[in-house]
Amino acid sequence: MNNPLIEGVDFYYTNNLLVFTEQYHIEKGYCCGLGCRHCPYDFENVPEQKPDEILKPFTSEDGLNKI
Repeated sequence: MNNPLIEGVDFYYTNNLLVFTEQYHIEKGYCCGLGCRHCPYDFENVPEQKPDEILKPFTSEDGLNKI
């Protein structure tokens, strides 16, 4: 992954946050453990904190995605 990242392919912005796409993660080849929204590796390296807890700030109380 030494090529420059392409907006709309490797990442996009939402609410001033940079979000990596599933395509980016697949090309990276592993779960980084940060609880990324589009992790194709089932959050396998995310510590005890559950992915739902990591993503909670990005969802509304009614469970609808804010982003």
